[in-house]
Amino acid sequence: MLDHAGVAYAADPSSVDEGRIKAELDDPEQIAEQLAAVKALDVSKRHDRDWIIGSDSVVSVEGRLFDKPVDRDQAMEHLRFFSARIMRLTSAVAIVQAGSVAWTHVESALLHVRTLSDRFIQDYLDAEWPDVGYCVGVFRLEGRGVQLFDRIDGDYFTILGMPLLPLLGALRDREIISS
Repeated sequence: MLDHAGVAYAADPSSVDEGRIKAELDDPEQIAEQLAAVKALDVSKRHDRDWIIGSDSVVSVEGRLFDKPVDRDQAMEHLRFFSARIMRLTSAVAIVQAGSVAWTHVESALLHVRTLSDRFIQDYLDAEWPDVGYCVGVFRLEGRGVQLFDRIDGDYFTILGMPLLPLLGALRDREIISS
């Protein structure tokens, strides 16, 4: 997303134990916001003066939180569970500098999953696996994953994994990118 927006950056993954944070919290918005901030804080230890962006997304359905599937069988189980239900995808982004959180933003989108037949799920995973295995909701909206849904209420970029427009505004406010 940052590439397409023309924002220069260097990727540097964090080594945060996401499971520990998820075990301590149960609200999707708090989890996403905390993970985004903690990831950025972790990376800022290696880049003290740089502005660091961290982000994270959480999927919940009927109060149950979902992680990325560990394998194709679990992906199939997730998709079966999502069928004919509303998926809440919550994405957060944080900006950190010098070990301090300067800004955070959280948004949620509601994705109305249509009824998915076992045949559809099998065909879908045949076409999209393993790429969707890296996605918490087992879909990429910019690919065949769009076929999972009857309706979507929410921001496109939030669904892709980061509330981009608010982030760009925060970067402009801090004169990190030109306004």
